[in-house]
Amino acid sequence: MKKTYGLHETLDLHEIAAFKTICMTKSATMRGLVSDEDLRQLLEQDVQLSTRHLQELDALLANVNV
Repeated sequence: MKKTYGLHETLDLHEIAAFKTICMTKSATMRGLVSDEDLRQLLEQDVQLSTRHLQELDALLANVNV
């Protein structure tokens, strides 16, 4: 069953997804440039977590019926 979200809620989901994508892209790019192993691991964890969050946001957006 499709959920009905208000237009502002749908736009908010899109805005969060766009921001999370930018943050993930920055972390993925910086991961290849840093020399500190601890920082590299933190960036890798951020990329993995962001990927999971984006998949969850995608699932929410797929069920939107405006």
